[in-house]
Amino acid sequence: MHPFPLISQSPSSFVVKKKMVGLFRLVSGCPGPSGFGSASTAQEVTEGIDGTNLTALVTGGASGIGLETSRVLALRGVHVIIGARNMKAANEAKNKIVRENPRARIDVLELDLCSTNSIRSFADNFIALHLPLNILINNAGIMFCPFQLSQDGLEVQFATNHIGHFLLTNLLLDTMKNTVKATGIQGRVVNLSSIAHNYCYKKGIRFHKINDKQGYSEKRAYGQSKLANILHANELSRRLQVKLEKELLKFFSFFLWKNVPQGAATTCYVALHPRLNGVTGKYFADCNEMRPSSYARNESLARELWEFSNKLISSVSVP
Repeated sequence: MHPFPLISQSPSSFVVKKKMVGLFRLVSGCPGPSGFGSASTAQEVTEGIDGTNLTALVTGGASGIGLETSRVLALRGVHVIIGARNMKAANEAKNKIVRENPRARIDVLELDLCSTNSIRSFADNFIALHLPLNILINNAGIMFCPFQLSQDGLEVQFATNHIGHFLLTNLLLDTMKNTVKATGIQGRVVNLSSIAHNYCYKKGIRFHKINDKQGYSEKRAYGQSKLANILHANELSRRLQVKLEKELLKFFSFFLWKNVPQGAATTCYVALHPRLNGVTGKYFADCNEMRPSSYARNESLARELWEFSNKLISSVSVP
């Protein structure tokens, strides 16, 4: 986990001080204001939390950070739905969790975030189950891919990491709102981002060259998609508050340079911890609130991305 707060237009000495504190916390595992730090694990940050009345959807929940997130949520009593492209791996993940925890409630559904048709089918199948949805964890992602286009003709990292989750969230938002109304429990949407959101293209998002091979950088394209994850959640938070629908909450986390139990800690913390009731539109690292890049805090860029994403989806698929 990269711990450095990202501070713009600040005195350099202040930035250096913050970076030194962040480096110390990373190396030592020293906890931050939340009481947790880089060495905390997902089990530790959710200790004592009862999630038996909650249902969560975890994209990419069959491996890595997503699998650990699914396992720990199930350990806390949450009914977990794993959305995964590889159904064999998803069922193996389910069986592994249930062997460890026979009381775990785990279901799996096929989901390919690189395909808008698959995303729509997944949403239809989930809604048909008539399940509540308290927590949506947009976890799945790909990284540093050579240039290629998705089935819908979109640059594959942007398609999978941002557009897929943007569409999925929009399709399931009414289900989350209905769950809030029926249960009185606030919903949470967790978008996983990365410190790599700082390393993006000039001006943040290549709106007019999103699918162009010329000038493509696999690392900047990844950073662009991770910036989009934060901007998406910021704009969704703003829109819900404008509509006085504050029951849906947004949180942001990133993970780098950690083992799997530590990597899933921030995700599980923001998904379950009661301390964050009422918190929205924030960016978390090591289970503590951090300040993202200036691009990530740009409201105009967030609004432009929202409209661009809607138009892009409309151009590649028919509802």
